[in-house]
Amino acid sequence: MKAAVIVFPGSNCDRDLAVAFERATGRKPAMIWHKDQDLPDGLDVIGVPGGFSFGDYLRCGAIAARSPISRALVRFAERGGHILGICNGFQILTEAGLLPGTLMRNAGLKYICRDVSLTVQTTDSAFTNAYAKGQKVTFPIAHHDGNYETGSDTLKRLQDGDRIAFTYDDNPNGSIMDIAGILSENRRVLGMMPHPERLNDNQLGGEDGSLMFHSLTQALVSA
Repeated sequence: MKAAVIVFPGSNCDRDLAVAFERATGRKPAMIWHKDQDLPDGLDVIGVPGGFSFGDYLRCGAIAARSPISRALVRFAERGGHILGICNGFQILTEAGLLPGTLMRNAGLKYICRDVSLTVQTTDSAFTNAYAKGQKVTFPIAHHDGNYETGSDTLKRLQDGDRIAFTYDDNPNGSIMDIAGILSENRRVLGMMPHPERLNDNQLGGEDGSLMFHSLTQALVSA
């Protein structure tokens, strides 16, 4: 599996994500600067990391979604590539139109940084096949704008299409239907606010996140 991580000014989880990919695949991912206009050949999956791209000016992820590399990211998605967007990466994917909905200010209007309990809602994706449906996992969150909102029609499509990947057990930010992560219509793009890459090693406090990268490795190597 050949992975890459996009780096924007203000990204601060790019190295964490790179370590998680390397630990799962045994090879270092390509690190791609936001001003690049093209992606390396042969990529299987691209990670869009957390942080505060461009200082979260305008709207979280809005400027990053218009960077030169984001146009290549959209083309990669249109060709059926796999994309994992975490925290600010999720915000960027919604701003780029690769996932529906938007991430609003947390309901409590405060930045939240702590571990949260999640429920795995689907295993039918390259990102979640190593989990069990209904499994409880713990991932950290660290965000100010993680309140996922969308219209009723989109919400019904997400529910009917089994595209809600994770839900919060104790909703920390007010997200509609407790949504913590969603899949694209073709199930090859996952956006989520919690950070699986931060619980990817027992020395970091747990390995619940490692199953996501194991899922990707198994699915994409097999393919």
